[in-house]
Amino acid sequence: MSGKGKAICEPLPQTDVLGSLEKLMMILAKKPLAWFKTASQVREHFEEEGLRPLGESLEVKQLQPVLARPDGTIITGERRFRAATLVGLKELDVVISDEPMTESEVRIFQLTENIQRVDLSDGEKTKGFQELQRLNPRWSNKDLAQHLKLSDATISKYLSPSRCIKEVQEALEAGRIGISTCYEISRAPVEQQSELLRLKDSGLSRDGLAAHLRKQRKASMPQVRTKRISCPLPSGVSITASGQDLSLDDFIEALSEAQKEARKAREQKLDVKTWQSVMRDKSRAG
Repeated sequence: MSGKGKAICEPLPQTDVLGSLEKLMMILAKKPLAWFKTASQVREHFEEEGLRPLGESLEVKQLQPVLARPDGTIITGERRFRAATLVGLKELDVVISDEPMTESEVRIFQLTENIQRVDLSDGEKTKGFQELQRLNPRWSNKDLAQHLKLSDATISKYLSPSRCIKEVQEALEAGRIGISTCYEISRAPVEQQSELLRLKDSGLSRDGLAAHLRKQRKASMPQVRTKRISCPLPSGVSITASGQDLSLDDFIEALSEAQKEARKAREQKLDVKTWQSVMRDKSRAG
């Protein structure tokens, strides 16, 4: 075959509808990003905070090619394409299929690819990160984050079980709690962790657990309060909160709530002025 690519035979997901497509003849090639075209996809939301680490990993190695038609229209892999664009890659590996596919077959293929994708469990990720640290004893958490193309915060979260009692670690491995819950518990003194795990097992949500911890911390330390908190950032942006008797913990909680609402607004494609108006109405209704 020419240097443009090589013919491969790649089985597609096992479904009755796609059974006749299991032995498609395809071409594996490298194509510049300008060659690709986007079309209707099952996935509608592409968060930049998730795309950037994916793009950084693609800079190291692309493990799975994009699947596209001969004209460049992407069938599956738009997230990889967007991530590559975000970090400035020039080209991507692509499997090109000229096999006729109905719109229904394309949609089922997209759904199957995403539904059948199984991620590592939180416990498995934690063990993997710990094993990497064991194999590279000179690595700091920051080194680990750089090698895995993850944020420092993500690494800190997945290594938090080391600060937890055995019962909490076992709950994570068994899938009874997730890594976010484990991280919240790790922030509490060891003597309080068993009780926090009991609260979680009794049905308390992760957010409820975080609120419980904040309440405990407030009770254990004196709080300086003010009616207005202003926080100028190095970027030049200044964040201000006002209310009755605000503490630093109140400010942190308000920022977290504002961030969640802002992300929802972005998913709904609201502009900043519309979002402000929506939040103002919510506040009045509350």
